[in-house]
Amino acid sequence: MDGVGGGGDVSVSSALVFHNYPLISSFVAFALAQSIKIFTYWYKERQWDLKQLISSGGMPSSHSATVSALAVSIGFQDGFGGSEFACALILACIVMHDAFGVRLHAGLQAEVLNQMVVELPETHPLADTRPLREILGHTPSQVAIGGILGFFTALIAHLLIKAVS
Repeated sequence: MDGVGGGGDVSVSSALVFHNYPLISSFVAFALAQSIKIFTYWYKERQWDLKQLISSGGMPSSHSATVSALAVSIGFQDGFGGSEFACALILACIVMHDAFGVRLHAGLQAEVLNQMVVELPETHPLADTRPLREILGHTPSQVAIGGILGFFTALIAHLLIKAVS
């Protein structure tokens, strides 16, 4: 038996990952979004911060870029009328809504809670509690720009693949 899980050639199976256009588009979109955060942070704060490469929150949303690249590349590869695209699109919508909905509001709540802890008397049992992470989610514009970045990443990858084929 050949193929994945069938005891076939593992090197052939793992080499197929490098030809998986939706997977590669998604990783590239994620890497681009995280890299761009370094520059948008510098523009806003006037200081370089390489931690932006692994941070959540900020401009653009890497989650949105990743899932939109995945959905669009699946659409280009398998068609926009198929079940695969429908699943990827629904996943993208849920992730993007969560980024500016639940996660954004959780970050805002963390900000308020951190301020409350700072104002506690030193004798209070929670006075030396470690601060909560405040930047969890995204504004709608950060999500939209991430989605646009993912779309264009998938489109450019699709055009490159067509040009090489």
